Amino acid sequence: MNPIRAFRKWRMYNETVRELNKLNARQLNDLGISRGDIERIARQAV
Repeated sequence: MNPIRAFRKWRMYNETVRELNKLNARQLNDLGISRGDIERIARQAV
Protein backbone atom coordinates (compact mmCIF):
# COMPACT_ATOMS: atom_id res chain seq x y z
CA MET A 1 0.00 0.00 0.00
CA ASN A 2 1.12 3.49 -0.78
CA PRO A 3 2.51 5.15 2.39
CA ILE A 4 0.65 8.39 1.69
CA ARG A 5 -2.64 6.53 1.27
CA ALA A 6 -1.97 4.56 4.48
CA PHE A 7 -1.30 7.79 6.37
CA ARG A 8 -4.50 9.38 5.08
CA LYS A 9 -6.53 6.33 6.11
CA TRP A 10 -4.92 6.35 9.56
CA ARG A 11 -5.67 10.05 9.94
CA MET A 12 -9.30 9.60 8.84
CA TYR A 13 -9.72 6.68 11.26
CA ASN A 14 -8.34 8.72 14.16
CA GLU A 15 -10.45 11.75 13.30
CA THR A 16 -13.59 9.63 13.13
CA VAL A 17 -12.86 7.99 16.50
CA ARG A 18 -12.09 11.38 18.06
CA GLU A 19 -15.28 13.00 16.79
CA LEU A 20 -17.53 10.12 17.81
CA ASN A 21 -15.93 10.00 21.25
CA LYS A 22 -16.93 13.65 21.75
CA LEU A 23 -20.59 12.67 21.61
CA ASN A 24 -22.43 11.75 24.78
CA ALA A 25 -24.38 8.51 25.22
CA ARG A 26 -27.68 10.10 24.23
CA GLN A 27 -26.27 11.56 21.01
CA LEU A 28 -24.71 8.21 20.10
CA ASN A 29 -27.99 6.46 20.86
CA ASP A 30 -29.83 8.90 18.59
CA LEU A 31 -27.47 7.81 15.81
CA GLY A 32 -27.96 4.14 16.65
CA ILE A 33 -24.36 3.75 17.80
CA SER A 34 -23.05 2.33 21.04
CA ARG A 35 -19.70 3.40 22.43
CA GLY A 36 -18.35 -0.08 21.66
CA ASP A 37 -19.17 0.37 17.96
CA ILE A 38 -17.01 3.46 17.46
CA GLU A 39 -13.81 1.70 16.38
CA ARG A 40 -15.68 -0.61 13.98
CA ILE A 41 -17.48 2.34 12.43
CA ALA A 42 -14.22 4.25 12.08
CA ARG A 43 -12.61 1.28 10.32
CA GLN A 44 -15.55 1.11 7.93
CA ALA A 45 -15.22 4.82 7.22
CA VAL A 46 -11.78 4.30 5.72
